[in-house]
Amino acid sequence: MRKKSLTLLLLAFISVLLPSKTVFGQLGNPDFVDASEKSTQAVVHIKTEFVRKNHLYDYYFDLRDLFNYPNRGSAPVIATGSGVIISSDGYIVTNNHVVQDAIKVDITLNDKRSYAAEVIGTDPSTDLALLKIDERNLPYLTFGDSDKVRVGEWVLAVGNPLNLNSTVTAGIVSAKARNINILPNTQNTSAIESFIQTDAALNSGNSGGALVNTNGELIGINTAIASGTGYFAGYSFAIPVNIVKKVVADLREYGKVQRALLGVKINDIDNSFAVQENLKVLNGVYVNDVTDTGNAKSAGIKKGDVITAVDGKNVGSTSELMEKIGQYSPNETVKITVNRQGKQMNYDVRLAGENDSSKKQITSTSANFNKLLGAEIKNATKNDLTKYNATNGVIISKVQDGVLKSAGIKDDFLITKVDHVSIRNSDHLIEILSNKKGGVLVEGKYPNGMKAYYGFGM
Repeated sequence: MRKKSLTLLLLAFISVLLPSKTVFGQLGNPDFVDASEKSTQAVVHIKTEFVRKNHLYDYYFDLRDLFNYPNRGSAPVIATGSGVIISSDGYIVTNNHVVQDAIKVDITLNDKRSYAAEVIGTDPSTDLALLKIDERNLPYLTFGDSDKVRVGEWVLAVGNPLNLNSTVTAGIVSAKARNINILPNTQNTSAIESFIQTDAALNSGNSGGALVNTNGELIGINTAIASGTGYFAGYSFAIPVNIVKKVVADLREYGKVQRALLGVKINDIDNSFAVQENLKVLNGVYVNDVTDTGNAKSAGIKKGDVITAVDGKNVGSTSELMEKIGQYSPNETVKITVNRQGKQMNYDVRLAGENDSSKKQITSTSANFNKLLGAEIKNATKNDLTKYNATNGVIISKVQDGVLKSAGIKDDFLITKVDHVSIRNSDHLIEILSNKKGGVLVEGKYPNGMKAYYGFGM
């Protein structure tokens, strides 16, 4: 009894000398309260409705994704995820797989207000999507700098797992630049995978939610977990916010991502590969070939070089190099540092964009697509848009035999959106439909002002 009293007395004495907050500080435990309050206000619940879910993601995301997609039965299917408000005027970032193929997207804020959302644009190669709701003065998260995130740093994950709104979990950064081969390559564009790995507990419904630092800054978008059961088993993965910044900026301005190309084929390096190729360094990315799709060759980079840095920032893997290049836009110039048989060399490379041949391909397929759709398509003029009381779209001027007629579309229908993506012109329409498989939802208007929605298969 006396021993217990002495123990209690000793603890009380320590409490007087060292207040609880000071004790925690000495033990290295951070204060998560402010960051939690800030981030929960800016993380939203997303409910989506599908006619059918794109099977492109089923193989991986059935087991390891954080998207709550419980129903494999008949349509419509309701699924849930998370999103992050990134501006006071209603822009929200989430995962592409949360909204891909959705015919309806609804947002619920932390204060329970609900809104219909517009899909501004998507990018499958990074698994990101940008949404917009019509509201002002919203709480939002500011972007941090994922390049400065360090392994071992405390982080918070905020989202809506298992439909439990505004859930906060904590963990540390376990690794960076992690490639887990989760994302599909589309249109001959390589997926950019350079995930931040954490041990913060995440489950289905967390997809598109926030990974924040202890200052409450957004450093990543939570995307997947490593699990054989579909439930949290130790590790989760987030898209670095520096990639998010670039994708969001492009989707807002152009409606699609402007991908920068360095013009090299690359390999990771391990010890056996270094011995095989007689390399002088292990940390870097091996240039297996230089291509004509970028300016690396003309700048002086050669096959056999080892890229070690981009603009002075070290790169140690292919995923890390792709992450760094993915933060730039076409026509920007970057300094590429290479090791060539033990000698360090620097090259200024102007990054290329989509080559002209891809644009020519769209033009060359226009006639084929008109035949497939069974319609004549023309760009809407300013006068046309005024007539339709619309801000964008393309006009189906004459419907013949084809998928549009079968769907019920009549002459002079103005297509304003395809799967919630606003259509800018006929090339944009063809580009979007060229990449569609399965169900497609088309929205638009007739000259008399009547709104109409049509669904058909591609």
